[in-house]
Amino acid sequence: MPKVLNPILPGFNADPSILRVGSDYYIATSTFEWFPGVQIHHSKDLANWTLVTRPLSRKSQLDMRGNPDSCGVWAPCLTHDGSKFYLVYTDVKRKDGSFKDTHNYIVTAEKIEGPWSDPFYVNSSGFDPSLFHDEDGKKWFMNMLQDHRRRPRSFAGIRLQEWSEKEGKLIGPWKTIFLGTELDLVEGPHLYKRNGWYYLLTAEGGTGYEHAATLARSKDIWGPYEVHPKNPILSSTSAPLAPLQRAGHADIVDSEDGKTYLVHLTGRPITQNRRCVLGRECAIQEAYWADDDWLYVKNGPVPSLSVELPAARDDTAYWAEQHYTFSATDGLHKDFQWLRTPEPERIFAVQDGALELTGREAIGSWFEQALVARRQTHFSYDAETVVDFAPLDERQFAGLTAYYCRFNFFYLTVTAHADGKRELLILTSEASWPEGRLKFPIAEPVSIPQEGKVRLALSIRGKDLQFSYSLDGAKELTKIGPVFDASILSDECGGHQAHGSFTGAFVGVAASDLDGLETKARFDSFTYRPVKHESDRYEVRGW
Repeated sequence: MPKVLNPILPGFNADPSILRVGSDYYIATSTFEWFPGVQIHHSKDLANWTLVTRPLSRKSQLDMRGNPDSCGVWAPCLTHDGSKFYLVYTDVKRKDGSFKDTHNYIVTAEKIEGPWSDPFYVNSSGFDPSLFHDEDGKKWFMNMLQDHRRRPRSFAGIRLQEWSEKEGKLIGPWKTIFLGTELDLVEGPHLYKRNGWYYLLTAEGGTGYEHAATLARSKDIWGPYEVHPKNPILSSTSAPLAPLQRAGHADIVDSEDGKTYLVHLTGRPITQNRRCVLGRECAIQEAYWADDDWLYVKNGPVPSLSVELPAARDDTAYWAEQHYTFSATDGLHKDFQWLRTPEPERIFAVQDGALELTGREAIGSWFEQALVARRQTHFSYDAETVVDFAPLDERQFAGLTAYYCRFNFFYLTVTAHADGKRELLILTSEASWPEGRLKFPIAEPVSIPQEGKVRLALSIRGKDLQFSYSLDGAKELTKIGPVFDASILSDECGGHQAHGSFTGAFVGVAASDLDGLETKARFDSFTYRPVKHESDRYEVRGW
């Protein structure tokens, strides 16, 4: 079989849940504060994947306005009971400090493309929910249990309770069936049944460089569960130089020909600071059941960069330039998402051949900001757009941004001085947690004519970011500002304590109007151009 390089879903695609229905494979991944919620990719061969839907797409399903960075939709679980799909997810409203507000829901659909139902509320006792369909028809709901009294950790084990679809609620007793191991921070449960055993796969060690996947089993669903004799079954902790780091939070699938595979999140660090600018990505490993009825990862527990899969991967689209145009007929391209709000009509419209953003709150707002962006999926790339914007003063600004969260972004804006004269100005909060302040001076503003479109561009080569621009349709770009350290657009610099930042770098367009006048900014197009660059330790060998 051909060898395929990991990750199979590059860029921010964390907490994978995998499912096979017939000859179709599906992977659901977390989206956190980005709307619509949950990404579901489809494949026929485990190597080539296509985004088919983001099912949480309306206000009745998900409203994240006010959710802090890296909150929102955590760890979806996608299952099928033979007649329909079930998607379980958490909407996290608070995660920092002693308390976590974590609301768990279930939505269903007969087809993966939807329509997906309005949510059934389940509980709020913890996060990373999962649904298991037993052979007798019973459905079992699990989540990690949150206990704010525990010190120093609030992870209190995996809780199990029966879910009644008829009644639309949890019924009967609940029990904490697994307390985890010495690796600590047990979460991300998935339950399976094989040869009379119930197998419980969990994530442990946090989501940083100590992350791991743990397997336990029991003859009774209620336990007690014995831990795998060679726990953990997957982790990069023992191999700090391995190309795939932060490996954990996994799920298992059997192929049609009887092979077993494990998908898991991973990160590929760059720079001496080991920063994962592409966020937590999705990788796959071949696994096998041994004579002792335990699952082992082939060549594990350290994940392999390449794995044999049923088909080779076609990387033509991965390396192709993506030039996005905007038409009302086609709407916004599926590569793009926005932040938090289920009312996108308040922040953007695709009309008259342009993406029109309505200036709302400042970039980095947790409520309503007009920012539309796509994932960074390459270590090096160019991006550019053309904007038509007529600001009245310094409180109105729009332009091109490389964005991680409110604490970490780079933003080349068309704005105006207090006297109303248009200018280009770079704004960045560059690792300013917890203040979230802009850093000045960055570069002297550049005066530009009062009217006319402006071409804005940025280039990232590994950790280096350079902005540039041009006026009056000029083909040649002029550099503006210094070379920035783009590696701060990473979980390791995401403005939170350890294990607290969970997304990945995006690039896109934004507009703000702090005068409250809803000034519009029009973007004619957007281009994302992957670049193979010698500074990239992964991509110089070919994808």
